[in-house]
Amino acid sequence: MDLKEIQNLIKFVAKSGASEVKLEMDDVKITIRTGSDNETTIVQQVPVQAAAPVVQQQAPAPVAAAPEAPVATAPATDDSKYITVKSPIIGTFYRKPAPDKPVFVEVGTEIKEGDVLCVIEAMKLFNEIESEVSGKIVKVLVDDSSPVEFDQPLFLVDPS
Repeated sequence: MDLKEIQNLIKFVAKSGASEVKLEMDDVKITIRTGSDNETTIVQQVPVQAAAPVVQQQAPAPVAAAPEAPVATAPATDDSKYITVKSPIIGTFYRKPAPDKPVFVEVGTEIKEGDVLCVIEAMKLFNEIESEVSGKIVKVLVDDSSPVEFDQPLFLVDPS
């Protein structure tokens, strides 16, 4: 099993909502767990006596989907008029292209479609996350250098 197949499996499990998936093939044993603060992927090269691949999938845990970002205790605001920019991949969120460079966007920054908002590092590759909408950044929902999950909210954008 090559790296690309493992990445595709991780993406599939993240989208499926399963809490844990175990896969055993010839000399590879993979366990993917979701639903905790950190996604754990274990890949081991072990001799397995099974003749055919075995896939176990547990039912998704009945947990309410809550954002991983800290929740502000300020008075309730009407966030429904804002567009949420979500993470397209699992990885580490960075607000700057390099430690010595300025951040891509701040609260109040006017953005247009195609502007780079942040980068997400996944498997030593830095993926630029571009805006799909035009507007103004209202809130940054994730701290710099913190892990993000697939589909986790990153920014709130006011499209008006």
